[in-house]
Amino acid sequence: MEHYKMESDNYIDFYNHKRIKAKLKEMSPVQYRTHIQIAA
Repeated sequence: MEHYKMESDNYIDFYNHKRIKAKLKEMSPVQYRTHIQIAA
């Protein structure tokens, strides 16, 4: 069971921090949110 928790944590980290999204100006979701907060 611990293996699945670790795998899901790794995927969530990838999804939020490393995945590049064209709709988010080629940034990861976390980078985009940070960019928007700085611009506001």
